[in-house]
Amino acid sequence: MNIDALLEELYSYSMFSIRLGLDNIKEICKHLGNPQNSYKVIHITGTNGKGSTSTTVETILLEAGFKVGKYTSPHILHFNERIAFNNEYISNSDIAKYYEKVKTIINKYNIPATFFEVTTAMMFEYFKDVKADYVILEAGMGGRYDATNICDNIVSVITNVSLEHTEYLGDTIYKIAREKAGIIKNCPYTIYADSNPDVKKAIDAETNSSVNVLEKYKDAYYNLDFSNFLTNITIGDNKYEYSLFGDYQFTNFLCAYEVAKYLKISEEIIKKAVSKVIWQCRFEVFSKEPLVIFDGAHNAAGVDELCKIVKQHFKKDDVSILVSILKDKDRTTMFKKLNDISSNIILTSIPDNPRASTAKELYEFVENKRDFTFEEDPIKAYSMAISSKRKLTICCGSFYILIKLKEGLNE
Repeated sequence: MNIDALLEELYSYSMFSIRLGLDNIKEICKHLGNPQNSYKVIHITGTNGKGSTSTTVETILLEAGFKVGKYTSPHILHFNERIAFNNEYISNSDIAKYYEKVKTIINKYNIPATFFEVTTAMMFEYFKDVKADYVILEAGMGGRYDATNICDNIVSVITNVSLEHTEYLGDTIYKIAREKAGIIKNCPYTIYADSNPDVKKAIDAETNSSVNVLEKYKDAYYNLDFSNFLTNITIGDNKYEYSLFGDYQFTNFLCAYEVAKYLKISEEIIKKAVSKVIWQCRFEVFSKEPLVIFDGAHNAAGVDELCKIVKQHFKKDDVSILVSILKDKDRTTMFKKLNDISSNIILTSIPDNPRASTAKELYEFVENKRDFTFEEDPIKAYSMAISSKRKLTICCGSFYILIKLKEGLNE
């Protein structure tokens, strides 16, 4: 079976949809010999910032000389991005090998596994075989019943909590925070970056060994370098040039920094590592001439952060935006926020995605239609955005639209 056919079969497990509970993944891993117990696990959850924090921790640990696995989702261009070892994505041949291993168990014991459960089991087994020292696990959704949550962590990280996936996780910050705090279990140290008292209450219900980095590093500060798109951070006498750009990256940095300090990694290594973190589609400079930014702001909190950055350096008439937002998001609110930073917003569709709306359907959620247009074809929409010749073009709203743009523009 070639890799495309294999991945198509693997994606077909999505038809089992989202199923909260750990029975399936525990059963699969039991038959694999519980590979998830073979390495030290750093588990990261939160509404936003999981990927940036995970990748920063990964880069620091690699700089310190460890063998490091990282598991993230969703992927941007290729499935392989989800499973990385020593900063290299899993090969197609290893995808085939570990899928076959997991598929055999699923079929033999008739386990109704989801796509995410299958992928997670593959990852656990792969990292055991390559003898990872540390594995950084990004929770897929929530925490307590996420398929990643079957191992004991040496550190747990909760980046922040806002309302998301309310049909699965609960309809208040406290309920969602309780689900995310489910990753803590017997973990000796928990790190979080959220000043909401309900988040603290939820974490305190799970552990008495936690630290809020916003309090611990309350004297730390940062500034954004718009010339080089760096976040300059100062903690005490130490200065860091963080290669991920944005106000929100400051708190992601603090979470990763506290993980590194807990693991007794030197300042010299941390400084060197954070200057070379790469995480695509997080205020990523896709093009310098013209200036085009790709940003995976896919919910209201993410759009807030994007707007906060842009307002510091650009006027409303300096900015064009190309955007597509999935059906399960608060589209009206997100469009209103984006309209605060741009007077030229082009709505587009995401081909072949059942969670997406057409561009015309998105247009119905717009209140101020004067500043909005729509174009169903993402590549044509991109050309429209660029042709407005504004100082900055932003492509955002969903990782899926960024995937389509990268695929189409790189052909």
